[in-house]
Amino acid sequence: MTATTQPPRSPKSLSGLLPFLRPYRGRIGLALAFLVLAAMATLAFPLALRSLIDAGLVQSGQGAQVMALRQHFVLLFGVAVALGLFSAARFYMVSWLGERVSADLRCAVYAHVLQQSPEFFETTQTGEVLSRLSSDTTLVQTVVGSSLSMGLRNLVMGLGALVILVWTNPLVMAQVLLVLLLIVLPALWFGRRVRRLSRASQDRAADSIAIAAEVLNAIPVVQSYTAEARETGRFTQATDRAFETAVQRSRARSALVAFIIIATSAALLWGLYQGTQAVMAGRISAGHLGQTVVYVIILAGAFAVLGEVYGDLLRAAGATERLIELLASQSSIVSPSNPAPALMQSAGSAIEFDDVTFLYPSRLQQPALRDFSLRVEAGQTVALVGPSGAGKSTVFQLLLRFYDAQDGRILLDGVPTRDLALGDLRHRIGIVPQDAVIFSSSAHENIRYGRPDASAAEVKAAAQAAFAHEFISALPQGYDTFLGERGVRLSGGQRQRIAIARAILKNPPLLLLDEATSALDAESERMVQAALESAMHGRTTLVIAHRLATVQKADRIVVVDQGCLVEQGSHAELVALGGVYAGLAALQFNA
Repeated sequence: MTATTQPPRSPKSLSGLLPFLRPYRGRIGLALAFLVLAAMATLAFPLALRSLIDAGLVQSGQGAQVMALRQHFVLLFGVAVALGLFSAARFYMVSWLGERVSADLRCAVYAHVLQQSPEFFETTQTGEVLSRLSSDTTLVQTVVGSSLSMGLRNLVMGLGALVILVWTNPLVMAQVLLVLLLIVLPALWFGRRVRRLSRASQDRAADSIAIAAEVLNAIPVVQSYTAEARETGRFTQATDRAFETAVQRSRARSALVAFIIIATSAALLWGLYQGTQAVMAGRISAGHLGQTVVYVIILAGAFAVLGEVYGDLLRAAGATERLIELLASQSSIVSPSNPAPALMQSAGSAIEFDDVTFLYPSRLQQPALRDFSLRVEAGQTVALVGPSGAGKSTVFQLLLRFYDAQDGRILLDGVPTRDLALGDLRHRIGIVPQDAVIFSSSAHENIRYGRPDASAAEVKAAAQAAFAHEFISALPQGYDTFLGERGVRLSGGQRQRIAIARAILKNPPLLLLDEATSALDAESERMVQAALESAMHGRTTLVIAHRLATVQKADRIVVVDQGCLVEQGSHAELVALGGVYAGLAALQFNA
C-alpha cells in the first residue's frame, strides 16, 4: 500500500463512517432534533423583529406603545433563550458523537492492523499507519463533532430563509436563484481541486511521520554515524513538501470560500436593493424590509459557512478514504471457518514439513524454501544451521503461519497448521528472537505478556528458571521497575533472559530459538545459554544458530542451504560427511 495509489474521491467517501455512526442512532436523532429546533429559533427571530417594527412602533398612545414594545422584546428574549438552550444541547450531542466515533474508528483500525500478516507490513510503513490513526481520525472527529453539525444547521437555516424569502418576495428571489445556480458550477470545479490537494496534503504529512518513526526507532545508529544533521535535513525536506502541498490546498480552499461569499453576497445584495425600492414605492412595509434584511443576512451567512464546511468535508473525505483503505485490507492469513479441535497441551509437539515450497510475496523470483521436508519428534531438540539467507528463519515464519506455503503441508501433532485456528496454533508455540522485544512497561508485565493471568509467584518462578530473578530484584522497584522503551535500561543479556522467562511462563510445547545468543558477550551468553537449557527441558525445540558450538548437544543438526535441506545428523556425523556443515565448522573452530 502506497500513499498515492487511490484517486481522490468526493464527500461520498464519508459514507464509510456509517457503520460507526449506526450504533448511536438515538443520539444522532436527538442531535438532529436540537439542530432543527435551534435553526427554527433563528428563523423565528426576523418574524419577531417584523412584528416589533410593524406593530410595536405604530401604537397611537405612548403608554400603549411602551406595553407593546415590552411584549415584543420579551418575545425576542424568549426566542434568544430557546436558541441558546437548543444550540447548547446540539453542541454537546454532536461533540460527544465526534469523540465517540473517532475513538471507535481509531480502535477498529488499530485492531484490524494488528491482525494483518507480515506481508502487509512489507508494503506499509509503520509511520503511515500512525499518521492515519492520529491525524486522519482527528479530521474525522472535527467533521463529525463540529463541521457536519454546523453545515446541517446552516443548511436548514439557509433553506428556511430561502423559502420565506421566496414566499414573501417571489419575483425578486426568482431572479436571485437564477444567479445562485450560476455560482454552483464554478464552486464544484474549485471543490474537485481542493479534494485532490487535501488527499495529497495528508499523504505528504504521513511521509514525514514515517521518516520520524523510522529514525527515532534507530536513534543509537543515527547518532553513532553522526547522521543527525542528515536525518534532520531529510525530515525537513519531507515536512516542507507537506507544507507546500498544504499551502496549495489552503490557497484553493480560500479561493473557493471567497468566490462563494462574494458571488452569493452580490446576488443577495441586489435582491436587497430591489426590496428597498419596493419600500420606497409603498409596496411593502418597513417591518417587511427589516425581516427581509435579516433573512438575507442569514442566507448569506449560511452560504458562507457551507463553503467552509464543504472544505472540511473534502479534507475529512480524504482522511476517511485512507482509514477505510486500512479497514478494507484483508490478511491472506486467516483462521479456517471450521477449525480443527484445539490440540491438547502436551510436553512436546511433533512437527512435520512435507515437501514445502515457499516464496515471499515480495520476492517471487527466488524460493525461500524448495521441496523442504523435515520431521521432528515430540521432545526433540533440532538445530537449523546454514549460511545467511538459506531459509532458516522462514521455517519459523511458516510454523507460526505468518505466511502460508505455496506447495506442501506443515503439520503440528499430525494436524495441518492451516486447519488450526490461529490462536490455537500460536498458543502452542513460544519464540525467543535474536533481538528480544521488551515493551514499555514493568519487568513483571513483560514476563507475563504471554499469560496475562499469571500470578506474581508464577512470574517469579519463570524469572528464576531463566536466571533473571537476581538482576530484576536488584532493579530500583524490583519486578515493578519500568524498563524503558524497547528495554533501554537493560543490557542485551538481561533483555534476552526476560524474553526467555516470558517463553517459560507461557509454557508452550514447541519452543523456537532464533539466534538467541549470537549478539552477547561470553558472560551473558553463558547465563542465557543456561536459561535456554532450562526453557528447553521437556519441550520440542527448534534452534537457529550460527555459532555451531551452541548446538553440538542438539539431538539432530539440520543443514539448510538455498532453501533446501541438504544434510542432517549429529555434529560428528556431519563433520565426517565433509559437506556444507563441515565447511562451516572448519571456518569457526579452526578460527
